Amino acid sequence: MAKGEAKLMYPGLANFYKTWSPIAYTLVRVFVGIIMIMHVMPKLNNGPAAVAGAFSKNYGLEPAIFFAYGAIFLEAVGGAALILGLFTRFFAAALAVEMLIAMFAAHWAKGFMASQGGYEFVALLGFVLFAIALRGGGPYSVDRQIGKEL
Repeated sequence: MAKGEAKLMYPGLANFYKTWSPIAYTLVRVFVGIIMIMHVMPKLNNGPAAVAGAFSKNYGLEPAIFFAYGAIFLEAVGGAALILGLFTRFFAAALAVEMLIAMFAAHWAKGFMASQGGYEFVALLGFVLFAIALRGGGPYSVDRQIGKEL
């Protein structure tokens, strides 16, 4: 045990934690990818022009069509890439930046609570995406299989 490392209250769980830690990380990465795919579905159903209209009217994001296509691309392609663990660091970082923009453009003025339209959920997603960008694809990823990461 390294100096300063906490001792397990139940040492018998050490192998369980060691085995499941990389699997748990993979599940987090995949689930965040699924969230991004689900998040883009209404944008795909409504179309880029409608998304751009909402971005411009509701949030003052200009050029709105650029932000609309950017969000659609990042959430669709980036979400799929996170699920696969392909170009993981790039897409996780780009999506974290998107969540930062969404937090300040759309949610900040409504306060913290997501139930009131606040930034709670996008902040959580942004921090998790930032952590994924720092860690990379992990052991169960296409990045690991091809042996290259950004």
